[in-house]
Amino acid sequence: MTRTVVLDVVGLERSHLGARTPRLAAFAADPRAIEPVTPAVTCTAQATYLTGLLPASHGIVANGWYFRDLNEILLWRQSNRLIEGEKIWHKARRQAPSFTVANTFWWYAMATEADLTITPRPLYLADGVKVPDCYSDPPELRSELSASLGNFPLFGFWGPRTSIASSRWIAEAARHIEREYEPTLQLVYLPHLDYVLQREGPGGAIDKDLAEIDEVAGDLIDFFRERGLRVILVSEYAVTAVSGPVHINRLLREHGYLAVKEDLGREYLDPGRSRAFAVSDHQIAHVYVRDRSDRAAVAALLAATEGVGRLLDDDGKRLAGLDHPRAGELVALAEPGAWFTYYFWLDDDRAPDYARMVDIHNKPGFDPCELFIDPALGAPALNAAWALARKAAGLRYKMELTPLDAGRVRGSHGLPSPGPVLASSEPGLLAKTEYSATEVCQVILDHLYGD
Repeated sequence: MTRTVVLDVVGLERSHLGARTPRLAAFAADPRAIEPVTPAVTCTAQATYLTGLLPASHGIVANGWYFRDLNEILLWRQSNRLIEGEKIWHKARRQAPSFTVANTFWWYAMATEADLTITPRPLYLADGVKVPDCYSDPPELRSELSASLGNFPLFGFWGPRTSIASSRWIAEAARHIEREYEPTLQLVYLPHLDYVLQREGPGGAIDKDLAEIDEVAGDLIDFFRERGLRVILVSEYAVTAVSGPVHINRLLREHGYLAVKEDLGREYLDPGRSRAFAVSDHQIAHVYVRDRSDRAAVAALLAATEGVGRLLDDDGKRLAGLDHPRAGELVALAEPGAWFTYYFWLDDDRAPDYARMVDIHNKPGFDPCELFIDPALGAPALNAAWALARKAAGLRYKMELTPLDAGRVRGSHGLPSPGPVLASSEPGLLAKTEYSATEVCQVILDHLYGD
């Protein structure tokens, strides 16, 4: 068995390999293509890479979904037990009981049978304060990393202050894990490029960010190769240019399908009372339709909506590998250039309190507008400073900086668009020019066991 590391440089595609990324381009001199899974989003892609299965079998139908038994929409859960099916470490241990694996920030890292894990996990204190932090197993790993690197820079990981700092911290954590634990396989997540591409678009001002991820990933590649590890480089999806948000929940509300609950002058989605609603995730939306008698009418409404490219019914989900009980009764795929918001209110003055905040666990859908600061704020720096002063004083605070203008988003993903790359320090182990997402698991095993 040969020790191996997998670097997941999210959002990296063939067009990025060149003068702007000389070190990645040199490593991936003969890049292979990955045919992405549907939906092409992080949690689904990673679950497919770890199992070799489609969402119909592993159950990760998006970054979040409607938990029917809880009557709650939940995104970005962290329990590995949500992934159904055998994971790569189960397969590896059958051949080598001494095999060990470290999950360095790949998703679903908690309640896992991996040997080592580290994942973002802020502290939510009783007074409402959110403290940047991470979770590890074993617990002492978190203490080791915090002592040497400082607390995980959560606010540089997601939000308007996202920067290369979080990917650089993860890279340093990967080095620490390799030096101290020497796992047989390490899975490393480097997300920086993904967020920049959503904010700027693939044709935007991203040269600086490409240079930054090239340096971080290039240093990691050199580090692991010097220590004799095989290195695999993957990405999950290509981020494509978008200009047209589709407010799918507003449409369902206007036609009497979506219900809201009013609290303190604000509106909140009420899934239990809704006849139909959507859980939007980039360019895909799971549409949950309570009564079978409404399905045909909802499908006709969505099919006639500008920005909806395809609508998957039961047969369509089966063909796409999405026919899992967690999926919506219908699944909408956006037209190229469009994406789905989670917005369900009709008047911004009645938007829920979380709408203008970075609040990934309360919003009933993905919100890329959290990457921006609302330009309508007269003095956003002053607003932020006041909130931070209240935080420092131990008082409750609200950081209301997120705009409600979805037109600001320039990049999205979710459609199985071509572009994700696969490269290896052992090109002889890559026999094909293109791999399906379900084949990546076997590629990793081949690196562990192949000559």
